[in-house]
Amino acid sequence: MKLARIISIIMLLLQHRKVTAARLAEMFEVNVRTIYRDVELINLAGIPITASRGVGGGIGIMEEYKVEKGLFTTADITSLLIALGSSPLSGEEVLATIAKIKGLIPKEQMRNIELKARQIVVDHSPWHGRRLMPNSFARIKSALELNRLISFHYYDGNGRESHRITEPYQLMLKESHWYLLAYCTLRDDFRIFRVSRMSEIMMLEDTFTPKEFEYDPNDSPETPDEIIITLLVDESLRGLMADYCGRDNLKAGEDNKLQADFPFVESDFGYGLLLSFGNKCECLKPEKVRRELKKRSGELFKLYQ
Repeated sequence: MKLARIISIIMLLLQHRKVTAARLAEMFEVNVRTIYRDVELINLAGIPITASRGVGGGIGIMEEYKVEKGLFTTADITSLLIALGSSPLSGEEVLATIAKIKGLIPKEQMRNIELKARQIVVDHSPWHGRRLMPNSFARIKSALELNRLISFHYYDGNGRESHRITEPYQLMLKESHWYLLAYCTLRDDFRIFRVSRMSEIMMLEDTFTPKEFEYDPNDSPETPDEIIITLLVDESLRGLMADYCGRDNLKAGEDNKLQADFPFVESDFGYGLLLSFGNKCECLKPEKVRRELKKRSGELFKLYQ
C-alpha cells in the first residue's frame, strides 16, 4: 500500500507543477506527516523534490529533472509530439494527450521542443483522391476498445462488393495505407481489410470475446494472388518504378530503357495501372498479361473512334 502510494505521488507530481501536502493527504487518506515522510523517501530514491510555502506553494518535482533526468528526455518528448501529430485519433484525444505531455516539460524548454517537432511532418493522406474519413476511423477504434462487432461493405481488388460482419482486432499502417485485421464471420477466419475500401462502417451492439491470434506481416488483404511481370519502361518512369518495384528490381534494358520486375495482381485495377503508363511501358512477359493488355487497349481505342 505504501509503495503504491509513493508511486502514485510521483506520477501525480510529474503531471502538476505543485500540489500542497494537505491536498495529497486528502487524496490518499493519510495525514500530512505521512506525506512528508513519503516525500523524504522519494528524495532518497534520487528524485529531487522541492517544497515552498505561501500562495502558489506546495510540493513538486524539480522542473529540470522532469525532462533531463526523469522518465523522458527532450528527444523523447519531441518524438512523442511528432507521433501524436501524425495520429488518426480524434482532435480532442490528441490535444488532451499533448497537454499531459507538456505538463512534464519546463516552459523555457517547450519552445525549442516545439520547433524540433515541426521539422518533421508525418501525413498519411494521399496528395490526391479519397482521404480516410475521421468518423470511420473513430468507429473502428471505438469497436476495438469495446470489443464490439462492426459491419461494412467491402470492395476487393477486382471491384466485387460484399457485406461483412467482423470482430476487429488491430489497425495497422502499411505502405501508406490503413488496414484492419479482423475475424470475418462470412469467411469464418481472420482477414485483413484495406480501410479505404470499406464503406458504411457501423459499430454493432453485439460484443465478442477476443480470440487468440498472431499477426503475420506477410499476410495480405483479400486480393487475387500477386505475380511478377517483366516490363520495359521509359527512363522517365524510373521514379515510379522504384516506388512500385524497389530499385534493386530495375536494370538496364534495350534502347536506353529500363527493365522492371513488377509486382502485379490480375484485376481491373492492375491492368488499369499498366495502361495508365501509356506508350512509356510495355509488358514483355508473361504472354497472358500481354494479350489482356492488347484486348483492353483495343477496346479503349474503339471507344474513342
